[in-house]
Amino acid sequence: MSLTPGVILLFRLISCLSIFPVVLLSIGSMLQRTCEIHVSPSIYVLSAIFSILAYFTSRILVEQRRVSRTARRMGAILPPVWKGRSFGNLDVLKYRLTKFTHGYPSDGHIEMTEKLGPTFAIQVMWKQHIGTSDPNVMKTILVTDFSKFAKGNFFQDMMRGFLGDGIFNSDGEMWKFHRTIGRPFFTRDKIGQLDMFDQHSELAIRKMKERFRDTHAVDIQDVTSRFTLDASTEFLFGKSVNFLQDPLPYAWNVEGSSNSTTKTPAQSFAHALRSIQEVVARRWRLQRLWPLFEIFEDKCKEHMKVLDSFVNPIVQEALSKIAMSRDPNAPKRSPSEELETFVDYMAHNTSDHTLIHDETLNMLLAARDSTSATLTIAVYFLCMYPDVYKRLRQEVLSTVGPTRRPTAKDFRDMKYLRAVLDETMRLYPPVSSNVRNAICDTTIPNSDPAGRPIFVPAGTSIVYSPLVMGRRKDYWGEDAEEFDPDRFLDERKARYLDQTPWIFIPFNAGPRTCLGQTFAYHAMSFFLTQLARTFANMQLAPEAQPPESRPPADWSSASGRKGKERFFPKKHITLFSLGGLWVHMSEARTHS
Repeated sequence: MSLTPGVILLFRLISCLSIFPVVLLSIGSMLQRTCEIHVSPSIYVLSAIFSILAYFTSRILVEQRRVSRTARRMGAILPPVWKGRSFGNLDVLKYRLTKFTHGYPSDGHIEMTEKLGPTFAIQVMWKQHIGTSDPNVMKTILVTDFSKFAKGNFFQDMMRGFLGDGIFNSDGEMWKFHRTIGRPFFTRDKIGQLDMFDQHSELAIRKMKERFRDTHAVDIQDVTSRFTLDASTEFLFGKSVNFLQDPLPYAWNVEGSSNSTTKTPAQSFAHALRSIQEVVARRWRLQRLWPLFEIFEDKCKEHMKVLDSFVNPIVQEALSKIAMSRDPNAPKRSPSEELETFVDYMAHNTSDHTLIHDETLNMLLAARDSTSATLTIAVYFLCMYPDVYKRLRQEVLSTVGPTRRPTAKDFRDMKYLRAVLDETMRLYPPVSSNVRNAICDTTIPNSDPAGRPIFVPAGTSIVYSPLVMGRRKDYWGEDAEEFDPDRFLDERKARYLDQTPWIFIPFNAGPRTCLGQTFAYHAMSFFLTQLARTFANMQLAPEAQPPESRPPADWSSASGRKGKERFFPKKHITLFSLGGLWVHMSEARTHS
């Protein structure tokens, strides 16, 4: 039986702290033998407690002194610190957990940026990490000093139950291996083959039209999640989970229409994928205390069983197919047949079942959830800004017409479509925050050009926020909080983005730039194209939105987008809309 994360942590603590009682017992025994001094059990207990406290206190003080001296030696300063009022700044941890559960994405990060500046430190239980929305810092950790930063052991331990040792959860030689064997697949012509998007988007549109014709609202987040999951699993595995085959859910207020409580295999797969992300997101919020909340069970384990039941047979089939193709007596297959899917491609390069399993799940997370999040919020903005939707629809109809299947060239020609997607990801990047860990003592740039660099001790995590950075007025202009796709087309692009490209990194940057970026743009572009030429207009359906998922009343008095939004954005690994995003759409006459 495998040990839970909490039990493993307790064993580590016991093995580390047991030295103190052993040493004290040895000293007491020696005193009794040589000096005939009797030491009572209570003295042993108190001495052990005092020794443990003294040990950790001395470690903290020594490290603080080392950090201060090293910073001075490197000509650097320490970042401003978010200071709490309780023991070990546990009130800061509580505040962050509350904001994560009930607040707006990156509420705490935004608040600290306003108070302390673009780069600041958070310290909980005497362990510090740095938060930043400075593009120069992101350039440093992602490109300039790439070799000095990694995912790190802490991040990997949190994610291992889900992502294993895949590309998003590995460093060093393992990461290089994943990157090397994965890159060629994503640069092949296969990325430009749009058949998989065609059939899945057609089914999605058909199901939406059926509901709209019955005057029911549709949860567009549910539809985009199904579309991207079906397309992604077909692309990666050669076998779709066929989530779109299942009935769409009804809104909470539809009388006489109940949503089935019995999960289909596709629903179970999607539920497990969503739930496991909630688990790892909660681990991050709890920081180094997270194993203590999983003493009795590894909360990833149950969900992984569901994912594995789908992925493992496909991986095994791919390995068997490659093994047979290498048998001199077996019928020969063409290279294109052997490497049709990503799993086949991986099996051609390695026979390690676990490695292929981990890598495909990593790719599925990127291909499905990031794409679905962007599509959902893009539709939200198109509902909020009907003039934008009208212009987008005109571009789609003038480029591909009402029925012709779009091509990759069409997507390159539809500049406004791309601008809509980019503007959506500027305000709501699907991965709103990310992290890197310093593997040595180093420095990062100061947001003040005249200031000294900021010291980063080895082992310190740096959490960077593309969401906060995407709304900074000093980098995007006074209208940074406004949704305006034209900023990616007019003179503002040259004034802001071209001058500082690091202010827009929805697909990360540097050596770890997302391999599936083109796949994601094609999937999103195809779906929005089909949507725009099928429906003449769209609007939000607030009456269908579950009451508990509507923005809190006090948000209306907030500044920026928070005060304007009519949906409740949340995040685990990627962003999503709490309670879905319910909409009404009217069919265009050409599709009647």
